[in-house]
Amino acid sequence: MEHPILIPAQTKTCLECGIRISGRSDKKFCADSCRIAYNNRLTGTDTNLVRNINNALRRNRKILLELNPKGTVKVGIDELQELGFDFRYFTHEVTLRGHSFRFCYEQGYTKLNADSCWLVAEHKRHSARKRFNANKNMR
Repeated sequence: MEHPILIPAQTKTCLECGIRISGRSDKKFCADSCRIAYNNRLTGTDTNLVRNINNALRRNRKILLELNPKGTVKVGIDELQELGFDFRYFTHEVTLRGHSFRFCYEQGYTKLNADSCWLVAEHKRHSARKRFNANKNMR
């Protein structure tokens, strides 16, 4: 008489802390806290990077809004930097009449020279172009 081969039950361990788990066959974690910690560890670096960039973009937009309540204005680069504006972060770039405008959402700027910027607001498509064309006193 043949005896069936006994296969020991597979021992599963928590993916986060490594302790032995029992229960459903597809269970991967011993507790919700381990599941959350595991997933946070996997996505934490990417999430922090995106969050920091989004915070910089929001800060830049807020600064541009505060300095440009009427839609167009000339401001000093030093003034932007003192308020915490970070020129590395912008959402998109548009070139108009040879000037490259960088935007933080609907608020944009172009550097006129080493000391000053021209701020514009784009409330609807191409409105920055109309304002830029209408202003002759930029230089």
